[in-house]
Amino acid sequence: MSALSATDPTSFSNPDKVVVTHIDLDLEVDFERHVLAGEVNLSLNKLVDGVDTVILDTRDVTVHSVTDKQTGQQLNFSLGEKLEAFGSKLEVKLPTSADKKCDITIKYETSPECSALQWLRPEQTAGGRQPYLFSQCQAIHCRSMVPCQDTPYVKCTYTAKITAPKVITILMSALLEGSKPSASDPGKTVYSFRQKTPMPSYLIAIVGGDIVSKDLGPRSKVWSEPELVEQSAFEFAETEQMLQTAEKLLGPYVWGHYDLLVLPPSFPYGGMENPCLTFVTPTLLAGDRSLADVVAHEISHSWTGNLVTNKTWDDFWLNEGNTKYVERKIVSNLKGGEKLRQFLAHKGWTILTETVDDLGKEHPYTKLVQDTKGVDPDDSFSSIPYEKGHALLFYLEQLLGGPDVFEPFMKTYIDKFKYKSITTADWKEFLFTYFHEQAAAGVFDKVDWDGWLYGVGMPPVKPTYDMTLAESCETLAKRWLDSSEEQLSGFTYSDVEQFLPVQTEQFLAAFLNYSPLSHAKIIKMRDTYKFDEVKNSEIKFRWLRVCIKAQYEPAIKPALQFVTEQGRMKFVKPIYRDLYNWETSRDQAISTFQTNRNQMHNTTVQTVAKVLQLA
Repeated sequence: MSALSATDPTSFSNPDKVVVTHIDLDLEVDFERHVLAGEVNLSLNKLVDGVDTVILDTRDVTVHSVTDKQTGQQLNFSLGEKLEAFGSKLEVKLPTSADKKCDITIKYETSPECSALQWLRPEQTAGGRQPYLFSQCQAIHCRSMVPCQDTPYVKCTYTAKITAPKVITILMSALLEGSKPSASDPGKTVYSFRQKTPMPSYLIAIVGGDIVSKDLGPRSKVWSEPELVEQSAFEFAETEQMLQTAEKLLGPYVWGHYDLLVLPPSFPYGGMENPCLTFVTPTLLAGDRSLADVVAHEISHSWTGNLVTNKTWDDFWLNEGNTKYVERKIVSNLKGGEKLRQFLAHKGWTILTETVDDLGKEHPYTKLVQDTKGVDPDDSFSSIPYEKGHALLFYLEQLLGGPDVFEPFMKTYIDKFKYKSITTADWKEFLFTYFHEQAAAGVFDKVDWDGWLYGVGMPPVKPTYDMTLAESCETLAKRWLDSSEEQLSGFTYSDVEQFLPVQTEQFLAAFLNYSPLSHAKIIKMRDTYKFDEVKNSEIKFRWLRVCIKAQYEPAIKPALQFVTEQGRMKFVKPIYRDLYNWETSRDQAISTFQTNRNQMHNTTVQTVAKVLQLA
């Protein structure tokens, strides 16, 4: 069996001996064959004397040749056996030279089954005019698109030349340097990109389609299909304010442009923090900017995740916990103040509780620091690194003296580790160094570090939350739970008229912790609060779950429609699970999935297939 790396249990690579310092891509997009074909030049730096082999990650990639870029000499290479989640090890014998640096060129093409890429037919897009391509490399899918050291342990710069049909616009997670007609085919365009800031492989991204842009601010545009560009520009108009707020918290934005791309509905995540070009789901287009907090989250990643990165997926919480913390700072600074931040933090604790209940209190995936040896990181993906990580930082903030004390630590943490990949041990050591006076006074002795970092289930301590905004949601939910059917006429739209959208979400989420509502209450709530008309996807998602829990059969059809018209895993996975667990809807759920699986993203298909006991 091909051995995985000592530096990262999800990679074959050997960056402790030979490290990739730059990636240069020259690829053509083939929409007919569903492949990227061309070559990648890898600049290497030998870290150990006598090392003669570089080990790279691949998955379902056809390698035609490997050469010494300088001399053109053919280099010996071998592809190891395929390990299901991790792909195949590509070993390349390096040129014999005393020089510590060398460049190799790999001619290759991807497979039509490349897990990083989704290819859409014109009819799967909003406009129906052109095909569409987009990538999703996190966590370990870049290896199916580019032979590389596919581990966050390694950060490098990249450049790219991408050739595509001239009716297709290409963008990447890099700055566009220019485009020109192909010298060999006037029906094609060659795009040139440069990413000068070192970054991990999972942040390499490409998109191609019938897309246009509209300016959002001095350093931002929003890109989408023409049908959605005006709506998207309205929804994300606060982007520059969010960037400026983040800079005050964390220091200068180093990536140049910050553009947003609204993807087709099959995109499996709320957003993906690809540098220079954040990908977002169209489920954020609520019409009232109420879901733009996802953009605050992805903006935060420009520092926490992209600039300071987890060294392996064991420490994914360093990316996501810190980002949740900063996201809630940005949103509350711009909109609702400290009471809103407290409310959002408490909402996060509620989500954490639900996730632990769903996974099981003893499940290893409920640990903050994971053990990813032999584990596909996609399988362990949940809200745990986000919300358990946030809870730890929120708890430490309170322990150490509040936001005024903790915010300067966050900025100094970014400055200390920028452009680096770190472990939980690195973070903890710096925390103790920065707060050395508190450490000497024994403040950190109160923290159950083992429980927080390595314990399963809920954290050992619940932080204190200001419940002002939460109480009105919970009070209204309790009224519904305690009311008899004869008392339902007492509920009116004014109950929720002053709620923030996140309060309506929290109101609905409360019912998932109690016995199902009666059908009479479901009907009254639907009619009174107009939940069937809501455009906010977060509210719609929770309303459908409340209805399914109540086994309200008229909700089956809209629930199946909701999981078919978009592919965001946050929504699709729980609703499919709820429908599967209800005998009346189980067969319809399986049938709907089987009918639509070819339109869905590969990551979503794998996840839902497991939920429906089909894999």
